[in-house]
Amino acid sequence: MAEQKEKFAELQKAIDEHKDQKGALMPVLQAAQGIFGCVPMDVQEYIADALGTTLSDVYGVATFYSQFSLQPKGRYVVGVCMGTACYVRGAQKVLDRVQKELGVDVGATTADGLFTIQATRCLGACGLAPVMMINDEVFGRLTEDEIPGILEKFKA
Repeated sequence: MAEQKEKFAELQKAIDEHKDQKGALMPVLQAAQGIFGCVPMDVQEYIADALGTTLSDVYGVATFYSQFSLQPKGRYVVGVCMGTACYVRGAQKVLDRVQKELGVDVGATTADGLFTIQATRCLGACGLAPVMMINDEVFGRLTEDEIPGILEKFKA
């Protein structure tokens, strides 16, 4: 509980720093994402009240930009590219295998908080299709059979 109060105090500092600026919502949401690791509804409500805007405005921005998450993400974010080049070279099979191995669907986080699965658009590595990223590490020319071994490295 004390940790939550500290986080909201830190958020308030960010709000105070930006509230009189035009376009304050973006830097405040970015600060909130950094402080809380996501932008849950109670944080959105707090921001709306503090900036004198509507919850729907805050929610609209938080859900429009992919940099914001409404729920906590795992330590490792597994992004499987579903862009055209990756898709035609078997990305769906790779994504299906990731979901099977981790036991959660796209957009969800494993119960242990280690992994979050995302289906992404083009990662800019079309020549390596199909491509998957885990945090900042790129894995290319994947087959579904390689997925268990790759994930195991991150579980260790």
